[in-house]
Amino acid sequence: MYPESRPRHTASQLVRAVLLFVATFLTTCTVGANMALKFETNQAAFDIEDDLRFFADVFAHPGLLVHGLPFSLTLLTILLAHELGHYLTCVYYNIDASPPYFLPAPTLTGTFGAFIRLRSPIYSMSQLFDVGVAGPLAGFAFLLPALAVGVAYSRVIPGLAEQGDLVMGTPPLLALLEWGLFPGVPVSDISLHPIARAAWVGMFATALNLLPIGQLDGGHILYAFFSRWFKYLSRFFALLLLPMGYFWLGWIGWAIFFLFTGWRRPTIYDPLPLDGKRKALGILAAVIFIACFCVQPLREGLAAK
Repeated sequence: MYPESRPRHTASQLVRAVLLFVATFLTTCTVGANMALKFETNQAAFDIEDDLRFFADVFAHPGLLVHGLPFSLTLLTILLAHELGHYLTCVYYNIDASPPYFLPAPTLTGTFGAFIRLRSPIYSMSQLFDVGVAGPLAGFAFLLPALAVGVAYSRVIPGLAEQGDLVMGTPPLLALLEWGLFPGVPVSDISLHPIARAAWVGMFATALNLLPIGQLDGGHILYAFFSRWFKYLSRFFALLLLPMGYFWLGWIGWAIFFLFTGWRRPTIYDPLPLDGKRKALGILAAVIFIACFCVQPLREGLAAK
């Protein structure tokens, strides 16, 4: 029997979690409103000067935020599902974990994502795997229909996707849906609906979390499968991000971060190997990673060149 450490939260932790969620809701609504108005007027998604002017306009006209609800609610639902997947698994195993904390940010997405903190040990390999895989699977269950709906509401406007300062990459899953719903139409001619862009952010967050490195979800899954080789494999995958910086400089930043942080391995008291069902879920997680991963998630558009 393992000692019980059921999640317990103080009033200050809950208040902090609520305030961060509200702040993230406002920042994502701001970004989403800008995306929605550009979509409706057939403008490129990202124009840095126009974006900054719009953010200033929101302070003068907060009613504009209502236009950002499709983007904000879609993205926050995906992120919340991901974190609740982790959290509810911790509740099931009596693992002490913090409530989900969202991170508002003045970025193209309005957020740096969300996280929970584990505050008690994980005692078995199966528990470690379950906690690690539950988040990406739960998030993907909401991400997939949102992406399908968002792509269905998207438009064909020749060349528009390339006109802004920045262009979002096309992960395999998005490419497959665009091919099915807009056969024969080049990616550069598809103007994505804000719901699809929110799902894109969810795909990027899912792929990033599933990288088989360190303390990421993918790192926990890797450790559950290959505990003996975890240290070497994890560093190999972190180093592999460096040459990918040729396509997107952000990978170099992530590689440096991963190489210098997060190498503490959990102490497993019950190292029994994973059963067949968990191995199948691990393969499914790898498939989801491939479907959501994009070597070049962002690049310059024509307006920036």
